[in-house]
Parts: sequence; C-alpha cells; structure tokens
Amino acid sequence: MNKNAIISELKKLKLIRFMVLLAAGCINAFGVTIFLAPVKLYDSGISGTSILLSQITPDFMSLSLFLLLLNIPIFAFGLKKQGVLFTAYSLFAVTVYSVCSWLITDVLPVDVSMASPLAGEDLLLCALFGGIISGVGSGLTIRSGGALDGIDVLAVMFAKKLGLTVGTFVMIYNVILYIICGFVIESWILPLYSIVAYAAGLKTVDFIVEGFDRSKSVMIITDKADEISKALVEAFECGTTKIAATGGYSNAEKTVIYFVVNRFQIAKMRNIVLAIDPKAYVTVSDVADVMKSGESMTK
Repeated sequence: MNKNAIISELKKLKLIRFMVLLAAGCINAFGVTIFLAPVKLYDSGISGTSILLSQITPDFMSLSLFLLLLNIPIFAFGLKKQGVLFTAYSLFAVTVYSVCSWLITDVLPVDVSMASPLAGEDLLLCALFGGIISGVGSGLTIRSGGALDGIDVLAVMFAKKLGLTVGTFVMIYNVILYIICGFVIESWILPLYSIVAYAAGLKTVDFIVEGFDRSKSVMIITDKADEISKALVEAFECGTTKIAATGGYSNAEKTVIYFVVNRFQIAKMRNIVLAIDPKAYVTVSDVADVMKSGESMTK
C-alpha cells in the first residue's frame, strides 16, 4: 500500500470510534488487572500469554509491557491483510489497554498484588467477572472496527492455510496456552478456572457484537404470498421481500417471503401466516445485524 493510499485511509478515521475504543481499553484493563491477574488467572490469546510471561520474568517485564511487545508487531504484520483503519483502531485500543493496566497495577493506590480488590481470592467470582468485563471491552473494540488481541489477526492470516476456521485456530491457541500455564505453575486449578473466564468472555463478546436481542429472519414458502405479505405489512408496519422459487420435488412455482422480526413478534407472525395458509413452510433464523440506509443496527 503506497503512502497516498495510507493517508487516504487515515482520513476515514472517526473520533467517535476512538472515544469508544478508549472506554473499551480501560474496561478490558479493569477486568484483567482487578479480577484475573491478581489471582493468577489467565486471559485468552496474547493477553493471556502476556499475563503468563509477566509472572515468570523479572518485575520490570510487566503485563503492560508485554501487551505492547507482543501485539504491536502482530498488528503491524497484519497491516496489509487487515487494512489501515483496522490496524490504527487496534493499535490505539491495545495502547490504551496497556497504559490503563500500568496505571492500575503501578500508579493508582489499588493493591492487586495478592488478591482481587473486589472478589478477594474467590476464583469462580474472579473468573466470571474478569471474563465478562474483559469481554465487554473486547466486544466494544470489535464493534468499533478493531481488535484488542493480536491472536485474532494471526487467526485470519493463517487459519485458512492450516485448513482451520478462525474460531478453531483461536481455540487451539488458547488450549495450548492453558496447557503450558498448567505445566509452568505446576497446577491445573488456575488454568481450568481460566477456561471459565474465557467462556464467559466469549459469550459476552457475542452479546456485545451481535446484541442481546438478535433479530430473526423468517422465510415463508407459500402459495398465497400476496395475502400473507399484505397481512404482515399491515400487522408489523414494515416491508417484506418476495422471491420467486420452484419446488425441487413438485417442480411447482412457489414464492418465498423474506421477513425480519424480533423474537417477541414470532408468535404473532406465525399465527398470521398459518391463518392464511396452513400449509405454508416457515423457517426462523438468527440475524446478527440489520442494515438500513448504510448503517448497521444490531438488534
């Protein structure tokens, strides 16, 4: 990518996203340094690797330092693949995460040396709240067009070459990380609780990125498309899409109605459809995002 192209991309950066990323980095740092690191639990990905390395190296090699040392080269390496905007947002978020971690552990009057200031030595509470809070930070970062962990970049770049999905690549990395942690600290209790934190964080990221109440896409195969479409438009005051189709077995002409509702409207939609055409074939699927006027509106 040439200089002019990079400058052109940088002009697309949005201040509001940097504000969200600032909050996301601080939130993630709070979850990791207040709940996970004090009781020697491990975050996932590069963040978890940084926690482990900070524990087995001299004191000046801190978590915040490893976050920068490991993540910055990875994001820089992935610049061509991920693009300027993603890299810029990610580097900013990681820097905020690192600086905020340093402030909490080394500057602010908060004792995180032996136990969590909020959950003490309760590993389950630390795992759950650490995972959830850091998941909020990661989810906000992803929604803003970046990432807080370089493992996501590595997954995108190498998963396909290894015949893996991105999710499988990340999972394998984390499993290996937790196994290494178990051998290093000669205990499996903390790595196992770290898996709880990882699961809580993963679920939280899904909620933040995709929404707590995801929309539902409905596909209705019917011979009475006009009547059903009109009834749905009147009942829900929104549009439908009619798609011409042919039955694979009967070879008869059919119409597929595509319609988006929320979960509270499913029962009403089903009653309307079946009242008009009891033989209608209806499928309902989750939808992560609904795009309108060029903007993403996750429901």
